[in-house]
Parts: sequence; C-alpha cells; structure tokens
Amino acid sequence: MVAVRSFARNAPIAPKKMRIILDEVRGKRVDEAMAILRFMRTPHARLVAKAVRSAAANAENNYDMNPRRLRVSKAFASDGERFRRMTPRARGRGDIIQHRRSNVTIIVEEEG
Repeated sequence: MVAVRSFARNAPIAPKKMRIILDEVRGKRVDEAMAILRFMRTPHARLVAKAVRSAAANAENNYDMNPRRLRVSKAFASDGERFRRMTPRARGRGDIIQHRRSNVTIIVEEEG
C-alpha cells in the first residue's frame, strides 16, 4: 500500500490552531473530509482542503489509485517560519511579537 503525501508550506496560521482543524479530518475518507472542511466556520479550513485535494489528485494521477477509496491516514502540522516584530513597551523597552506559521502535511492511503 502506497502512502501519497501533500504539503502546504508556511500557512499563515499558528500550528496549535491548525491542529484543531486537522483532528477533524484525520482517519476520514477524502470525500467525507472535504465535506467537513467545506462547512467549518474557520477560513483556514480552505488551506487544509487544498492540501487534501492535492494529495487525492497526486494519488489518482501518479499512482492510479481510485479516488473514492482514499482515506486521510495522517494529517499533522509543524512549525513554519516565524515573523518577528517589535512592539514598544514602557521605559524604552520592546517586546517581540511572533507571527507563527505552520507547515501542513496530509498523507492519504487507499482502503482495502
């Protein structure tokens, strides 16, 4: 059984928030995962949906897998680049604000 991967690099959302979205689609069939992501209230679900569609297309075109039998076997988010900015504080000091980004990995496998 071949595992097909897809990546979404430097998505502009913190990995902690992205993992909440990924927990909903892990272990689901691809068409079921797409339906869940379509009706999620967060706009960041589109980034995950794009990665799931890409993994399904990779499996279909590169490995001749049946797209109806694909399942999201693994889905995880890791740290991407961080944008660091300074914000002024009292007495001439400054704090660092970190804008976190995440790298999303979706792995699909064929059932059966």
